[in-house]
Amino acid sequence: MMQLQLFKIKQNNISFNKLLPDIQPQILAVKLTNKGERSVKSRHPWLFSDSLDKINKEGASGDVSVIFNRTTNKPMGVGLYDPDSPIRIKMLHFDGGAKLDSSYFSAKIDTAFSLRSDLLDTNTNSYRLLFGENDGFPGLIADVYASVLVVKIYNAIWFPFIKMIFPKLLEVSGCDTLVLRLSRSLQTNKANLEDGDVLFGTLKSEVVQFVEHGVAFSAHVIKGHKTGYFLDHRENRRRVGRLSKGKTMLDVFSYAGGFSVHALAKGATEVTSLDISAQALEVAKENGKLNKHKGKHFTIIGDAFLELERLVVEKKQFDVVVIDPPSFAKSKREIVVAKKKYAQLARLGAQLVSKNGLLVLASCSSRVTADEFFQINTETLKRSGKYFEFIDKTFHDTDHPIGFPEGAYLKCGYYRF
Repeated sequence: MMQLQLFKIKQNNISFNKLLPDIQPQILAVKLTNKGERSVKSRHPWLFSDSLDKINKEGASGDVSVIFNRTTNKPMGVGLYDPDSPIRIKMLHFDGGAKLDSSYFSAKIDTAFSLRSDLLDTNTNSYRLLFGENDGFPGLIADVYASVLVVKIYNAIWFPFIKMIFPKLLEVSGCDTLVLRLSRSLQTNKANLEDGDVLFGTLKSEVVQFVEHGVAFSAHVIKGHKTGYFLDHRENRRRVGRLSKGKTMLDVFSYAGGFSVHALAKGATEVTSLDISAQALEVAKENGKLNKHKGKHFTIIGDAFLELERLVVEKKQFDVVVIDPPSFAKSKREIVVAKKKYAQLARLGAQLVSKNGLLVLASCSSRVTADEFFQINTETLKRSGKYFEFIDKTFHDTDHPIGFPEGAYLKCGYYRF
């Protein structure tokens, strides 16, 4: 039975703009196969349906699943039940039982916030406060843009708990606005929630300005991808910006111009942003205008592979080339094709880098490991016939901690020609 109520916390003077769901989850007793128990002992957050041996009753989304050891019958951990996914239980807690109440979630959010302290000591007011499974919140993301908190929920398992989680997120972040984003699978739900709901405070504009290491940007928090912006490449953007001073730069798959804008703000003479989305390139140009710069900003609308081939034919070259594509391998069957695409991009990038130039190649496909990605790049660049030096490789920024193997998706290589 689900009821809707206006949730208030008097001591924090928090009242939400919309009725929040009041769903009382069941407690499920679960026993696993030997394979499932090994997974829990390794602290992996995913339990697939074939890992479940016994369950005492039929479960619904968000039901609290207590995992009992097959031999000792003692609690091994606690997760949330998801009948709509092959990942049947998303684990939250290991090493025994736990009561999933406000105190439990508050402690986890405090821990997550503490990991971001060094980043927040910089001239940055945008960060990922909760990074899904990696912070113990599988299927839930919380990003901060200045004073606006954007929470994206990918799974209905969280609907019974948002009344405990949202007040704490507001308290810790100090934000005065909370925007809810929902994945496509949750666009229709029984919780009376809609994608883009402003659940707390007011939103003067869908475009929220924020600062990233002293460079101004904007996030489209209602209709933009994910929560409105991609925060994971923050440190790479800063680094590329510094390395682009006085140089020409090509930003491929630029989206809202993250690398482009840092380059312009740090003194690049000419920047070209390439993306298939005209709308994204408009955002990139607007982000560039938020910062004082003297460089020229050009845009190319089109398929990156085709446009890069055209630039090669035209014998265009740039001092700095950044190629940061979207995920090419969202399933196992796409891995082989993904690797071919990474090789193709490395080949094209090498032809577009000028003498003494810098090529930056990135991947966000978790199914293509870092070792595989860097090997593809090295082998492809060797075949280019150009002498190059592998300068460095980087991974996630500090607000994207890695808690399990599949959580490590981002890798970036720097190559000097």
